[in-house]
Amino acid sequence: MVGATLPAQADDIPAPGEIVKSANVEHVTNVPKPQALADIHTDMAFQGDYAYVGNYYGFSIYNIANPAQTSLVSSVICPGGQMDVSVYGNLLIGSVDSSRNNDSCSSTGQSATNKASWEGIRIFDISDKANPRYIKSVETNCGSHTHSLIPDKTGQNVYAYVSSYSPSATFPDCQPPHDLISIIKIPLANPTSAGVIAAPNLFPGGGNPGDGRPYPEGTSATTGCHDITAYPEKNIAAGACMGEGILLDITNPEQPKVTATVRDDVNFAFWHSATFNNQGTKVIFTDELGGGSRATCNATIGSLKGANAYYDIANRGKNLIFKGYYKIPRAQADTENCVAHNGSLLPVPGKDIMVQAWYQGGIVVVDFTDSANPQEIAFFERGPDNTAPPLSGGFWSAYYYNGYIYGSDFNLGLDVLKLNDPRTDAAAGVRMNLLNAQTQGSYPESGGGRP
Repeated sequence: MVGATLPAQADDIPAPGEIVKSANVEHVTNVPKPQALADIHTDMAFQGDYAYVGNYYGFSIYNIANPAQTSLVSSVICPGGQMDVSVYGNLLIGSVDSSRNNDSCSSTGQSATNKASWEGIRIFDISDKANPRYIKSVETNCGSHTHSLIPDKTGQNVYAYVSSYSPSATFPDCQPPHDLISIIKIPLANPTSAGVIAAPNLFPGGGNPGDGRPYPEGTSATTGCHDITAYPEKNIAAGACMGEGILLDITNPEQPKVTATVRDDVNFAFWHSATFNNQGTKVIFTDELGGGSRATCNATIGSLKGANAYYDIANRGKNLIFKGYYKIPRAQADTENCVAHNGSLLPVPGKDIMVQAWYQGGIVVVDFTDSANPQEIAFFERGPDNTAPPLSGGFWSAYYYNGYIYGSDFNLGLDVLKLNDPRTDAAAGVRMNLLNAQTQGSYPESGGGRP
């Protein structure tokens, strides 16, 4: 796919809202965004028979016991984007990277230049799915753009690695150079005692300084991380940190250590997210060229920027070896924001297959077993979203969970898809009880089972 050519003809672009898909994808249902949530849907997490969907205005809980009849259980209004969510036990953790006048759910926006402003994470008790309770906030430097959960070996605590970026000398609580992450320890028996226990500097040498070139050629400076994906079973994590990608040893989750760093100053503008393969021998980094608000899936940008990059992990985590790129091969309109975004593995034994959201580029399924030659095997997309302003729609996340693909659409709600393909049918034999995409768990490499 490195040399893939994007079609440019207007006739190739679906009509506004029109669904186009590969023959092996079934559109099961769409659940519209709740009217109570006045902003866009964001990231998702899954536990048991429930899906949790973040929104800049709060979050929603859906019953997915019967995916074809997915239904809304409750919505919590608690403004403060992005509200990316993770779940663990009876807790839901949400990221707030929006400077607020206080930590309450009735807060309003307030400049980060004000020392009294708050941003960080919020913790909710979700034991009663119909009535979640807000029980704790933890303020962090530069807020929490995203976070990743790492359970400790004792089962008594869970750690949240908080990723944030873009410091300013005018922000009292977000000063340059901000080469760190915040680590929050959440005691499961007493979650209201959660607090920041460390803020390790991951870039003592300063990270990538960036090159100052304008969009779409520029490379970002590293001033923090955007996403960190942990693989606790293998004691590793991968960070997508604006100007570079990193590998971490998390054997001691309170003291993560960088073991490898990689940069791509030719084709990567903004290192956005990371996903391991099941064996932990590969990592996919995504480039969020244009920050998710540009039309980058067109002939002007080409097939190498705003893409996935696949790396083999070598020398016991000390080296990352580039293997190839993948970008969706379908042209998008100039009104469609489109770039590589969030996804997860399909648990197909013996294969490396991932489902992924591309904003208005839709949802794709890619086999990267041969990581030098990743192959798209399924897709689903709509034509330009005319329910909102241009460049402000599409799928934020797409994840596989217990036989179905769930897509969180900015404006149109929660979509449920079914993939019917002999290359992926074996995934149905793997049942999950929990899915936080930034906390990977393994699946059996042969036969079915429960991770």
